[in-house]
Amino acid sequence: MKRKIYQKLLEWKRHNGTSALLIKGARRVGKSYIAEQLGRNEYKSYIKVDFNDISKDDLSLILDNLHDRDRLFSYLQLLYNTPLHERESLIIFDEIQECPKVRAAIKYLVADGRYDYVETGSLMSIRKNTEGIVIPSEEEHLDMYPMDFEEYLWACGEEPLAQFITQCYEKLEPLPQAFHRKAIQLFKEYMVIGGMPQVVKKYLETKDFNEADREKDIILTLYRGDIAKHAGTYTFKVESIFDAIPSQLAKHEKKFKLAAIAENARMRNYIEPFTWLDDAKFVNLCYGSTEPSLGLAMNADRTSIKCYLGDTGLLYGLAFDNAQEKNDTYRKIILGKLSLNEGMFTENVVAQLIASRGHRLFFYSNTDREDSSNSMELDFLLPKSKVTNKHNINIIEVKSGDKYRLSSLQKARAKYVNEINQSFVLHPDNLKRDDGILFIPLYMAGLL
Repeated sequence: MKRKIYQKLLEWKRHNGTSALLIKGARRVGKSYIAEQLGRNEYKSYIKVDFNDISKDDLSLILDNLHDRDRLFSYLQLLYNTPLHERESLIIFDEIQECPKVRAAIKYLVADGRYDYVETGSLMSIRKNTEGIVIPSEEEHLDMYPMDFEEYLWACGEEPLAQFITQCYEKLEPLPQAFHRKAIQLFKEYMVIGGMPQVVKKYLETKDFNEADREKDIILTLYRGDIAKHAGTYTFKVESIFDAIPSQLAKHEKKFKLAAIAENARMRNYIEPFTWLDDAKFVNLCYGSTEPSLGLAMNADRTSIKCYLGDTGLLYGLAFDNAQEKNDTYRKIILGKLSLNEGMFTENVVAQLIASRGHRLFFYSNTDREDSSNSMELDFLLPKSKVTNKHNINIIEVKSGDKYRLSSLQKARAKYVNEINQSFVLHPDNLKRDDGILFIPLYMAGLL
């Protein structure tokens, strides 16, 4: 499947010679696939060493010869029956977190200069996977996310529609209604399927939501296995947070309430479990900011958190895990014939798409019982790309239906007139401007 990250891999290759590339991401997000695609398309030969599937004898040969490069490369060619060509071959260390010693040796392999190196891994920041080693400065890091909506359209053979949506966004023009209806229905389908490549592949092959959900179940089982294996003393708390995500997002105010987990729970005791899930890329954390102004990270309130699942298709899998027949259920959801809390899924997919663009997630929430004009909730805050003396923050409000109010947005525009640059409302309808607010369809969320 065509992925945008491939262009970043090509840029690394063009400027390479002084670093290995580490591709980080959640399980089954496509890291190994994209690394092999690079080796297959851009090099004369490549070898993939999978540390999740290697015999003890083969691993010993590699570890015992890390500092004898001539012998190491000779053994690798024999083990994988593949010739290596100086400056024309790629060595892929897959699931590198399973072998920290090889990761530590990247410094010397890069300095050797004969070959290029790509590492792939999950749970890269987890303490257990970095103990006892010095992280090499010769590592260039690249985060990989689930497929975004544009990539989903490519996979569906809808590349012309994807290009047209981008053109309309850049010109701030609405799509003709026929194309808008098609795009919004495909977006609803994308929300249900999600962006995990194996799930997308299975659905496009079978057009069967049940088959797609079986792939989701496999991924969720892997996530739970990773939590049990790697979370250590935080295992129970991490599991509790993970299991509570659907119910927490189903609330009107989506801030995570620890009382749902334990009666006397305090955020200071749960920061590390939240961070563990974030480091594993299982979730996208959104922090409250004390005000919608430049310096969101400095104003972040680490005790006020929204916790979105990293992939919205997996959120549907968690929320509907008891449904035996998914085809009828999901089709009714896509066609809008089933009443459910659409807001939780819509906000989750917007968080997912914003995060995939490399943005950190922040929101604003304030309750003032004495002055109602100060009480407001803003779903997402994004700094504009170029900082100026004022008007540096974009506000994003997410609406899942056709009927909604914008009281918080209007209050914020009146109170923070010098801070706010652009006000966006993401909604199911077409693009329009009204009273200084830009209303854009949900399927353009990944273009912000």
